[in-house]
Amino acid sequence: MSTVNTPGPTAPARTSPPVRRGLVLAICCLSVGVTGIDLSIVNVALPSIGQDLHASVSGLQWTVDAYALVMACLLLLSGSMADRFGRRRIFQLGLALFSLGSLLSAVAPGVGWLIAFRALQAVGGSMLNPVAMSIIVGVYTDRAARARAIGVWGSVIGVTIAAGPVLGGLLVDGIDWRSVFWVNVPIGAAAIWLTRRFVPESKAVRPRAFDPYGQVLIVVLFASVVAATIEGPRRGWADPWIVGLFALAVLALAGLLVVEPRRPDPLIDLRFFRSPPFSGANTISVAMSAGLGGFLFLNTLYLQDIRHFSPLRAGLMIIPMAVGQAVAAQLSGRLLASGGARFPLALGGALLAVGGFLLVPLTAHTASVYLLAAYAVFGLGAGMVGPPVTNTAVSGLPPDQVGVAGALAASARQFGSAIGVAVTGSIVAGTGAGFIDASRTAWVVLGGCGLVVLTLGAVSTSGWARAAAARNGRRLAGESGTADGE
Repeated sequence: MSTVNTPGPTAPARTSPPVRRGLVLAICCLSVGVTGIDLSIVNVALPSIGQDLHASVSGLQWTVDAYALVMACLLLLSGSMADRFGRRRIFQLGLALFSLGSLLSAVAPGVGWLIAFRALQAVGGSMLNPVAMSIIVGVYTDRAARARAIGVWGSVIGVTIAAGPVLGGLLVDGIDWRSVFWVNVPIGAAAIWLTRRFVPESKAVRPRAFDPYGQVLIVVLFASVVAATIEGPRRGWADPWIVGLFALAVLALAGLLVVEPRRPDPLIDLRFFRSPPFSGANTISVAMSAGLGGFLFLNTLYLQDIRHFSPLRAGLMIIPMAVGQAVAAQLSGRLLASGGARFPLALGGALLAVGGFLLVPLTAHTASVYLLAAYAVFGLGAGMVGPPVTNTAVSGLPPDQVGVAGALAASARQFGSAIGVAVTGSIVAGTGAGFIDASRTAWVVLGGCGLVVLTLGAVSTSGWARAAAARNGRRLAGESGTADGE
């Protein structure tokens, strides 16, 4: 398993000037902020991309999902590479690939090329979030200062995701859709120079071995499921290619169950899933991210294609969701600190469900006030769920396994986002009814995601789940101690 979120012991380096911690934090925030904006800015540009490149709904799905899917597959590998080859070096490489992918996306001549370049963007993006966290943790050695730094870092991600729709609307309205990719290039170039100049290099003393078998199986599993879900409506669910993709996914899952327990340093340590909080938190991450990804995708098409709002107005309409998410995340953190994860998870799941179900009766003339209220409720739910998910995932695990568990939760979130776009897009594309009628089913599915969060939040934080997690944590710690002794 590749440690991503926590850097572990750091090898001694040559004498260097004192590290400017605040500047390092600012560089990490700037770099990761670009990827945060990219998560939401592209959604606003989708209708314009579809018109200019003559893209189908499945083409637009792939434009979003190529990024999320590649990120989900490579987060763990990127963390392992950073531990082995140097965190600053991999961080710079990630910035370079992300900037190059943005540049190529801005000049893409067709939707197929755009999808490929978005995948290249994601290869670079997978090297930014987890590695930035490792850099911050390595620079801030004091526990209190580290907590404040991570709080700032997390807030920047939230702010940039919220700013994405508005910035995207301004750029698409003022210039064109290609500008949402151009904007990343100068920021990426500046971040590369600043990283080289001010960020110290560090590596893990004992980096974990690569697991090529696990990596290939994860790629096959995730890609097969997403591809079959997106292409199923177009080809037909009984098409041999679609059936074959689902069969391939099953074989990849079986391969993981057989191969990973036999690897000395597995990409995915299946022993973690003996912990009910860990298993529940990862499923919650998938459900919550699926709801959020599907929400952004559907609303972009609804506001611009059905309501004929300009990209800027569509971006402004989504602000209540983003604000609600940011406010609820702060409140959720306080509730988590004072009373544990159970209440914020349950409340967040309930709000997600209510927000999704409120959007079921949408028409082409639904009042804007109603839309804004529903968006705010949905955003409050998403924000409330975020903070306690990672806390629940690492509940009962040994301290040296916390980073690995957090990395898996991050991969689950990216995979969930890809699945949400794939499923909701397939619903509105795979029916003969109009968008409004078809979207009702999609909104019910997103409301159902909230109910999944609510149910699993209650189960994974129960006394039984905590006791099982503690037993599993002691077992993991004992097995790790035995391995170290050997």
